[in-house]
Amino acid sequence: MQIERKIRLVTEQKNIPKESPMPEFPMKQWNVKLYLLDHEGNKHPANCFNKVVYNLHPSFENPQQTFYEAPFTCTNEGWGEFEMSIDMYTTEKAKITIFHDLNFQSPEYKIDQTVLFKNPSQALIQALRETGPVGNDEDAKANKARKNADSKKRKFAFDYEKIGDALLKLGEDDLLHVIQMIHDNKSDDTVTNNDIERGEFSVDLFTMPEPLTKMIWDFLLEQKMVTA
Repeated sequence: MQIERKIRLVTEQKNIPKESPMPEFPMKQWNVKLYLLDHEGNKHPANCFNKVVYNLHPSFENPQQTFYEAPFTCTNEGWGEFEMSIDMYTTEKAKITIFHDLNFQSPEYKIDQTVLFKNPSQALIQALRETGPVGNDEDAKANKARKNADSKKRKFAFDYEKIGDALLKLGEDDLLHVIQMIHDNKSDDTVTNNDIERGEFSVDLFTMPEPLTKMIWDFLLEQKMVTA
């Protein structure tokens, strides 16, 4: 599965009263902020990333700067323009890299870039769903399945958020048991992704058939991972 989103970089800069090593170029204070856009172009906190690393010009005293909270504001001082790379991490190892041209042509400017999230985990899918459709959500069948899931949540005594949290806490044997349950009982509408190379399996809980959801809920109750 691949999910496409747009990233917006907002850059602000201003002159500051400090001596510049290059007299013809005044000293600047600048900052770069990073946002996620929905399909209507509205800004949202990029909470799908757990950290963002800005790789600045090597002349900086600290050229690699890491931030852990949206909007991942990187603030610095300097006189020169340069191109930086920005690494956006969805896990400790998985990252998306974009490039940004820092320039002083205007006090504020924004740049939008399209990025792809490849083989996203269930948690990442849920985070990206806040800014638009994901995967088969754009397909009528998947949309119908999600509507049915909403009605299931009201009808039965299980909670999808609790299920998602509990699955992340299961031991390896119990998790493999749940995965086998999904394989054996899923419907044509169930959205799954099995990344063998990375050893990752994900399922869109909202597209599972009602009996399967009840089956997993009962198993988690037995394991005391959720409460009724």
